[in-house]
Amino acid sequence: MNKKLLAVIFGAGLMLAACGGGNDEANNNDTATDTDTGTAPTTENASADAEKIVSSKCISCHGGNLEGQGNFPALNDVGSRLSEDEILNVIENGRGAMPGGLVTGEEAQAVAAWLAAKK
Repeated sequence: MNKKLLAVIFGAGLMLAACGGGNDEANNNDTATDTDTGTAPTTENASADAEKIVSSKCISCHGGNLEGQGNFPALNDVGSRLSEDEILNVIENGRGAMPGGLVTGEEAQAVAAWLAAKK
C-alpha cells in the first residue's frame, strides 16, 4: 500500500513539475504583426515560434527529439497519425495523462500546424 501511495504522489509531483508553471504573461506573444516590419508573420516565423513553444512546453514529457518517453507518445511523426484538427483538440482538451490547456489560442493553432507537418 505504501509503495503504491508513494508512486502516485511521486507521479503527480513529476507531472505537475514537468507540465506546469511558467509566467504565462511574460511568455505571451499574441502579436498579429511583426513589430520590426509591420507585416504579418511569415510561415517561417510561425514555424520557429511553434518550435520554441514545443521546446518549452512539450519536450519535458515527449522527449528532446519528440521521440516519446515512458508513457508519453512520440510526436516526431504525429502528423501521420492525426490531422491538424485532432492535434489541436488534444492540445486544447488533453488526452490520457496530458492535461489540456498547456498551450492556448493562436499558439495552440501554430503548434498543431507544426506538429501536423511531422510525418
